[in-house]
Amino acid sequence: MLIIIGGHEDIRGKRQILQQFVDALGGEGAPVAVLAVATEHPQKAEALYREAFAPWRLELHFFSLAQRSLAWDPGTLARLKACQGFYFTGGDQLRITSLLGGTPAHQVILQRFREGAVVAGTSAGASAMSAVMIVGGKERAAPALEAIRLSPGLGFIPEAVVDQHFAQRGRMGRLLSAVAQNPALLGIGIDENTALVIRGDEGDVVGEGTVVVVDGRTLEMSNVSELGPEEPLTLWGATLHVLSAGYGFHLADRRPKEKKL
Repeated sequence: MLIIIGGHEDIRGKRQILQQFVDALGGEGAPVAVLAVATEHPQKAEALYREAFAPWRLELHFFSLAQRSLAWDPGTLARLKACQGFYFTGGDQLRITSLLGGTPAHQVILQRFREGAVVAGTSAGASAMSAVMIVGGKERAAPALEAIRLSPGLGFIPEAVVDQHFAQRGRMGRLLSAVAQNPALLGIGIDENTALVIRGDEGDVVGEGTVVVVDGRTLEMSNVSELGPEEPLTLWGATLHVLSAGYGFHLADRRPKEKKL
């Protein structure tokens, strides 16, 4: 299972999204790797998530991987292999891919995911989940080439690009720019305290906001190849879905799901 969280998840109240993560692990006591790789302040992240997960008495293992060489450490790899869940915290997503991407530690987490482990990412951790990653760009701006910077992500969800803090930071322009440059991708924008919970090829929305899905395969026209970096983008024919809690999306055939009754 993959849980992609738009950031600022509730960690002191009902903890609905965290409950989804714990339930998928099978309940209390499971070994979990909290990967505070994105942040420059891993001690603060550790204190925050020890408090957040305290009700479930999980066996928490914290990793900051401050140096890329640590992703080859045999002790680190052994601890990762023993975990049933992996939780990527927020910060700067480029730190995640530059410190972890392509390393033995990355391969261990991918393998554990294929074996049935639960992987979650919030904020920067959410952006790193996809095959193509938004590194940065302009917020509350019209779609344009300079609105977005892209790089490879960790690849837990193929043929997708994820943005987070979506409505709160006005990131529709960024997502449209990403999809216009890569029309085969599924653009996924997730609001704060909201998650897309993916089981197999189906994703379900949980939380208080919405998930916006932009399907670039239906794109009929864009002028992205003709633009200078500051010129606004024109495109039409892309398919847009806005999904709130209880609704979902079939990722394989790119169709929305009716709300569960």
